[in-house]
Amino acid sequence: MTESGKYLKIVEWSEEDQCFVGSCPGVIGPCCHGQDEVEVYRELCGIVEEWLAIAHREHQHLPPPPSAGTSPNGWPPPDPPEKAPRRHGVRRAGPRRSP
Repeated sequence: MTESGKYLKIVEWSEEDQCFVGSCPGVIGPCCHGQDEVEVYRELCGIVEEWLAIAHREHQHLPPPPSAGTSPNGWPPPDPPEKAPRRHGVRRAGPRRSP
């Protein structure tokens, strides 16, 4: 796995811009956009690779990639659905059980 592969990359639709926008939390904010989600992701991966290479070359501090137990901002991730508390009597989606 490449170093950039350890970082979370997000491609999401922007209603305001009417296109997909790519970012890598903790590394770089919104940095690329386009109409094709896959192309935006490819461009984002290249940008993150370049950013990390420049940071290494210039001996800049790199943020650690998020681990399995933390989110990109360092906070613990939310509970998975099977552990999350039920609220307001709403059932979580899941396999149906026979009565």
